[in-house]
Amino acid sequence: MKNKPIDLGNRIYLIDGFDLGLPSRTGTYVINDKALTLVETGPSMSVPYILNGLKELNLNPRDVQYIIVTHIHLDHAGGAGLLLKDCPNAKVVVHPKGARHLADPSRLILGAKAVYGEDFERLFEPIVPIPEEKLMIKEDGETLKLSDSCELTFHHTPGHADHHFSIYDPISNGMFTGDTIGVRYDQIKEFEFYLPSTSPNQFRPVEMINSLNKIIKELEVDYIYFGHFNMSTNPTEVYKQISYWLPKFVEIGENVFRKGQDHEVLSNEIMAIVQETLQKKNVPEGHHVYELIKLDLQVCSMGIIDYFTKKEKTT
Repeated sequence: MKNKPIDLGNRIYLIDGFDLGLPSRTGTYVINDKALTLVETGPSMSVPYILNGLKELNLNPRDVQYIIVTHIHLDHAGGAGLLLKDCPNAKVVVHPKGARHLADPSRLILGAKAVYGEDFERLFEPIVPIPEEKLMIKEDGETLKLSDSCELTFHHTPGHADHHFSIYDPISNGMFTGDTIGVRYDQIKEFEFYLPSTSPNQFRPVEMINSLNKIIKELEVDYIYFGHFNMSTNPTEVYKQISYWLPKFVEIGENVFRKGQDHEVLSNEIMAIVQETLQKKNVPEGHHVYELIKLDLQVCSMGIIDYFTKKEKTT
């Protein structure tokens, strides 16, 4: 299993977890500080890649002290319980609204099955419950000391999910953002490309923009470490692109919803304008990134339709 970690500088490495069986999809960040820390696990199928990546770095899984999950969606935290078997001395750090679902993942499993259907078992099993004594909750603004020179700070950043926090690292002046401010398509090498992640069932566009403003404008970070995938050294470009695409997603979604059409129609409409944009930038029609974007937009469209369905019921 060839899986050489990417050295991102500032004692941070990225291990590709091959989520969905695809490279550059979802990764685990290794913070090689005095308290060895992992950020994100991906699904259970990513655990062998994580363990191999640690081996490549000459790090012992038994030395891992913290496993941080930005939120509890299974493509970010589904493998945490399984990984703990090889990291028996670690605590799993989680948002207060997510802890009980890691201890009892039954509702998480039901929600994921509703989205992924018959592909659920292949993509996510096994989902291993995490003992409550292994869970560590971090409230908004709380910190976690990794060494005398580093205290991570946790910022609650809803919009993608209510159980989402982002983690500020003072050594790199960087932020681990999970899905709150979107997806970086690392498959495109010629330029940076980002899209918002609006998956069900807690997507809220206003809160997503507020979280984006907090991360980029208030905290003025130099680096953004995406759940999907890799690092950006250009936060201004991230803000620009997400601020452009998010209103488009919502506007098209509202039009589709008002017509009584479903998420399939919405996904196709958004895909058409994304594809047009990329082709103008000379990304050829057969580029493999389109397959990945299409998969993402299926789930994003479910979240947007869900948002307008709930909004209509409360107005």
